[in-house]
Amino acid sequence: MSIVVQKFGGTSVGDVERIRRVARIIADTYDQGHSIAVVISAMGHTTDELVNLANDLVQNPAGREFDALLVTGEMVSASLMALTLNSMGYKAVSLNGQQAGFHTEDLHNRARILEIDTGRVQYHLNNKEIVIITGFQGINSKGDYTTLGRGGSDTSAVALAGALGAERCDIFTDVKGVYSADPRVVPEAVKLDDITYIEMLELSRVGAQVLHPRAVETARHANVQIRVRSTFYTDDLGTLVMEQHSLEPNMRAVSGIASDENQARIAITGVPDQPGVAAKIFGTLANRNISVDMIIQSLNKQEINDVAFTVSSNDLNDALEALEKVKSEIQADAILHDTSVAKVSIVGIGMIDRPGIAADMFSALSEGQINIKMIATSEIKISCLIEKAQAKQAVQTIHNVFFPEACGATLVTDQKLGY
Repeated sequence: MSIVVQKFGGTSVGDVERIRRVARIIADTYDQGHSIAVVISAMGHTTDELVNLANDLVQNPAGREFDALLVTGEMVSASLMALTLNSMGYKAVSLNGQQAGFHTEDLHNRARILEIDTGRVQYHLNNKEIVIITGFQGINSKGDYTTLGRGGSDTSAVALAGALGAERCDIFTDVKGVYSADPRVVPEAVKLDDITYIEMLELSRVGAQVLHPRAVETARHANVQIRVRSTFYTDDLGTLVMEQHSLEPNMRAVSGIASDENQARIAITGVPDQPGVAAKIFGTLANRNISVDMIIQSLNKQEINDVAFTVSSNDLNDALEALEKVKSEIQADAILHDTSVAKVSIVGIGMIDRPGIAADMFSALSEGQINIKMIATSEIKISCLIEKAQAKQAVQTIHNVFFPEACGATLVTDQKLGY
């Protein structure tokens, strides 16, 4: 029998009735002749509640004991799901990250999976049991629980699918699939039948929240097809994430538009135009594990530059602290920052060798009286930094240009959306 890995997020198992709904989905897939391994998240907002509980007791909880607390949420939902399936007459067993063979780095709160020993999972599958596995967690070399950080359950599911040689990995969530834009912002957004790994990866990085970039990276590396589906609309096959489009000749230039309001711009003024200065600036940030996105260096006056770049607003304070320590070393005049910005991006593998795409995007923003502060491009992505207050307008305006056929389409705002 072929193996299918299914992943259900916290919203999908948020209460007793939803657990029963998910159990029926799992059972129906099993009845179709598949071996089923299920990766499950904590119920509803359980993880947030555990985090808040820890924060009430400790300032900035972290480390081993924090992970020991957080892993309990998935253990509860996995056990409840196995109990439900057993009561329906199906053989099911729940396994935590350790029992399922997830071995991770010796880091807490943001560990990466090193390997998966699938022996026990495969044993239960061979015994025709449905295996319910806790997402988001594993063990390190000391045998301590670790958690994988944001998007951890998606990553767990995709990595497990690759390790098992599964036919595919179905990510069940509260959306029907991947859309051309966030349907909460663009009600007429189009659901995509398929999208490539590289497009999905870029969309995830620039603000779309349906899949975490780590999960997409893992899927691409292991060549695991992902199908993003809705727990609440099971007749809809959702969006297939794979290596290439199924209809390559008809590929559109832009597959999706996303915005990210979690951005901050930093400008270092009066930077000497000397070799090694940029390496000092960005090396310092890299040592703090701070990712930099857009970068512009402009000539202020002879042999003096201004350097501007963007970081996640979550990293702003750490970045400013790090840069203050090197300001005197590079003999810069000042360090300025701005959090009233957002990044809006278009992504599409069809942009390669198609001139005019950037011009169309810039024209759309111009017509909307939206000023562009910074620009970054790659073969399949164009990003613009704009005022945060205009981010939603920008997405709608750009969508109208690249998806004109969507105007007047059926609204999709009857769902809870994960963008």
